[in-house]
Amino acid sequence: MSLFTSLFWLSFLLVPLLLLFKKKIDQAYKKHKLPPSPPKVPFIGNMHQLGELPHSSLTQLSRKYGPVMLLHLGRIPVVVVSSADAAKEVLKVNDLACCSRPKLAGIGRLTYDHLDVAFSPYSECWRELRKICVLEIFSMKRVKSFRFVREEEVGSLMDSISRSIMDPVNVTEKVFAASGSIIFRTAFGKCFHGSEFDRAKFYELVHDVAIVAGSFSYEECFPGLGWIIDRISGHNGRVERVFRKLDALFQQVIDDHLKPGRTKYEEDIIDVMLGIEKEQIEELGDHALLTKNHIKAVLLNMFLGGIDTSALTVIWAMAELVRNPTLMKKAQDEVRGIVGKKGRVEETDLDQLPYHKLIIKETLRLHPPVPLLLTREAISHFKINNYDICPGTLIQINAWAIARDSNYWKNPEEFFPERFIDNTIDFKGQNFELLPFGGGRRGCPAIYMGTVTSELLLANFLYCFDWCLPDGMKETDMNMEEQGGQCVTLNKKTPLLLTPVNCTLMAKHLS
Repeated sequence: MSLFTSLFWLSFLLVPLLLLFKKKIDQAYKKHKLPPSPPKVPFIGNMHQLGELPHSSLTQLSRKYGPVMLLHLGRIPVVVVSSADAAKEVLKVNDLACCSRPKLAGIGRLTYDHLDVAFSPYSECWRELRKICVLEIFSMKRVKSFRFVREEEVGSLMDSISRSIMDPVNVTEKVFAASGSIIFRTAFGKCFHGSEFDRAKFYELVHDVAIVAGSFSYEECFPGLGWIIDRISGHNGRVERVFRKLDALFQQVIDDHLKPGRTKYEEDIIDVMLGIEKEQIEELGDHALLTKNHIKAVLLNMFLGGIDTSALTVIWAMAELVRNPTLMKKAQDEVRGIVGKKGRVEETDLDQLPYHKLIIKETLRLHPPVPLLLTREAISHFKINNYDICPGTLIQINAWAIARDSNYWKNPEEFFPERFIDNTIDFKGQNFELLPFGGGRRGCPAIYMGTVTSELLLANFLYCFDWCLPDGMKETDMNMEEQGGQCVTLNKKTPLLLTPVNCTLMAKHLS
């Protein structure tokens, strides 16, 4: 059969289906008042309108079609929310009606069929697991118990940088390494050094997990035909390979923790969860909630959410401060004035650094680590701005667009920490103009763990060294572009290269 003949018969079969699809859409519009939608292309919907930076593409579309708009990714209806008022409708007024997550195959496989906290659909089991995480795993008391880990790893990083005085340092690489080491030790109770799973393999695995977490499969968008593309593109095989590596790592460290006679120097996250599992089994028997797979799924959430969030905040903050020497000096004067000649910033010093906290807050506003909050799914009918949202509709909140909206922020593209002086807006989910960690029932339960790591890392960068751009670069030469791709996080497109200049306080510490 010729190519022309094949295309003719394919068109002959598809046209009736497309007409039927259009008829159903028209009927839906008559029955419900749906949000405005950009023009769609048959079969693929609006997928062609998502560029390399989806949060930026959606922001541009929202300026034309409004802060609540409807897109179709193949067969999947997605409502995109791009204003604080509309976000409040989702996260507060109608939180219960849309607090579920879509059951996507890729992340479902990595989370042992949605046994985690971040990606699991709403259910009674999810509520109980989140309660355990909030009260036992990510509580302030628990996070503070790992202070020694953070301070040791940050100290090791500062010592490493001190050996590169007057030489360019890849700050991006260094910060990710420190953040990863902190999470690795907090979760597993041991360092990369001496571990069978080395640092390079670990970062490669976390990167692969982030890609899977940020993607739909073609079968989900185009049921009946998408599996062919998934097979050809290698999507299914990639998901399975990532899962097997992840499972092998988690199983290995759990087995190590269960070995009789194991020496336990400090209690880590796996110790905590295994202890809770044992208590539940003793009390509830076969009805115990926590299983080994639940533990593995929560560990996945820690790696996926903890490493990038802390590291990216520090990287973007350093980039902005180097571009603004006046702000850099103000921040350094504060931290050096408070810490004095101790040689290191300790966690107990952080509460005495108000301007430092403003820098973290402004960085989270201008460069939210997750620009598009994790997708929600409506489980019952409700309205946003008088538009009908039907069950099964996905809801995407564009936190990046809201944080740069001139309706809420003066000169929103400017890095200006002072905007938060005498400003009660915070990032903990109660102020809908600033949502780097989400809000409502699906807000991030590990905010304190992420922010204290960022604060400690950044404070020591500012305290221990002066910084300049390498090779005579000027502040205006810095590349501040965001990296495109499938990852859910907002990475800087090019690594941040800076030259540390020796600091007398640091020199005293080393001596």
